[in-house]
Amino acid sequence: MADSVTPLAGLAAIVAPQVPPAVLDAVDLEILRLLASDARTSQRSLARTLGMSPPAVGERIARLERAGVIRGYTLDIGWPEAGFPVTVFLTITAVQGYSLAPVIEALRELPEVTDVSLVTGAIDLLARLVVRDHNHLRQLLLERVWQITGVQRTETLVTLAEMQPKQFAIPLLDSMRGAHQGGAA
Repeated sequence: MADSVTPLAGLAAIVAPQVPPAVLDAVDLEILRLLASDARTSQRSLARTLGMSPPAVGERIARLERAGVIRGYTLDIGWPEAGFPVTVFLTITAVQGYSLAPVIEALRELPEVTDVSLVTGAIDLLARLVVRDHNHLRQLLLERVWQITGVQRTETLVTLAEMQPKQFAIPLLDSMRGAHQGGAA
């Protein structure tokens, strides 16, 4: 059985590809900074702020999208407000020698799973889930997660509280601009 011989086979096909970083100049970083503040800002407004033409801003945004720097413009749903107030981190250890690819794919199919990371250390995977309550979690574990072929062991970490979401994009972009300017001097 191939799954028992090559436990890491097939991962490259399902994990996000590693790509080289795009070359970003000061204008690109400012566009990203402005969009991080308000992703619904129009190209015309961006152009006015940057002192550029709207088509020039549009071309830069299109280039950033093609390069994968801008991945999309998303809706940030408040899951607690939407009826899913419990965040759970689930550590997963696979059966020794079993391929992780089908385990990740099975987890991807569960609507409650927001993301899965392949990690180093004593566990194989770390999944983040949102659930309605203890009963929902119990049902999810018993009927879905523990039924996934290849899952040997899990540990459930229920969050008691989370820090207020922080806007990390702008400070991180600012640090990139500082590094960019420092490198140019």
